[in-house]
Amino acid sequence: MSGSASWESHQVDQATAGEPDAARHRQLVAAFLAASRGGDFDALLTLLASDAVLRSDPTAAQSGASAARGAHAVARSFAGRAKAARPALIDGAPGLVWASAGRVRVVFAFTIADGKIAAIDILADPEHLERLDLQLLAG
Repeated sequence: MSGSASWESHQVDQATAGEPDAARHRQLVAAFLAASRGGDFDALLTLLASDAVLRSDPTAAQSGASAARGAHAVARSFAGRAKAARPALIDGAPGLVWASAGRVRVVFAFTIADGKIAAIDILADPEHLERLDLQLLAG
């Protein structure tokens, strides 16, 4: 699935989420960020669906982001990392961003299903990022 197709699916999932689900999604992303920063592999595993996937758009892939499939592989990709990531709303959905020189360079878009993180899409294409409604949050 292409990055844009997966992001469109993510938007549909988020658009149909009720307010309690939106709050739970924010909690999941915040817990994921904390576990990632702290290198807590076991905590990452509890947040990820067993068949979780990590995808990257071509720009992110050129920068070294790699795909991963399965909770263990995705958790290994993030454990001890994301130190500079910041919580954000991405088109109204909770996610993470990485910024440099005051400009968002990478977006981490989350797909939540059945109370777990099912997918993370790493988006770095500048033209795509410009079309997103990004709101940086405290944290």
